[in-house]
Amino acid sequence: MKRYRKPIQYIILAVVLLVGGYAIGQSFLKPNKALKPGSEAPAFELLGLDGQAHSLDSYRGKPLVVNFWGTFCPPCRNEMPALQAQYDKWKEQGVQLVGINLSEDRVSVGSFLRSYDIDFPVLLDKNKKTERKYGLKEYPTTFFISADGKIQDIVIGGPMSEETIESRVRLLLGKD
Repeated sequence: MKRYRKPIQYIILAVVLLVGGYAIGQSFLKPNKALKPGSEAPAFELLGLDGQAHSLDSYRGKPLVVNFWGTFCPPCRNEMPALQAQYDKWKEQGVQLVGINLSEDRVSVGSFLRSYDIDFPVLLDKNKKTERKYGLKEYPTTFFISADGKIQDIVIGGPMSEETIESRVRLLLGKD
C-alpha cells in the first residue's frame, strides 16, 4: 500500500491543478459584461426594510436612482444626507431613489437610517446577488436609470454632493 501512496498523491495534485487552472482560465476568458451607460439595468427583486418586495420592474416608467451602500463605508455614510435632500426635492416629479444595502443586518441598517433621518426605500441584498449583477467594485456606486430601464450614468465612489446628484437627475428628466 505504501508504494502507491506517492503516485496517488501526484494524481490528486494534478487533478487539483487542472481544475483550478480551468476555473482561473474561465474567469479571464469570460467576456467582460461591465455595465455602462446605455446598458439595460439588470433586474432585481429584494426585500425592503418596509417588509415589501421591490423589483426593478416596479419602478419601470419612472426615472430611478439606485445607490449601493453600506454603513461600514465612510463615503456612503457621508453622501446619505445629499441623497435624502435630492430625493425630497425630486420625488414629486416622479424620480424614484432606492438604496441597496450590501449584506448588512436589518437592525444595523435600520438604526443607521433613523440616525440620519433617511426615508427613501432601502433594500437588503443579503446574498450579494444584485451586487454581482451590477458588477460593483467600489462603494458607494450609484446608477442613474432612465424611465425605459436603461442606465444613463454611473457614479463610482463618493461621496456625491447634492449638486452632482441634481445634475444627473436633471439629465434623467431631460431638463438639461
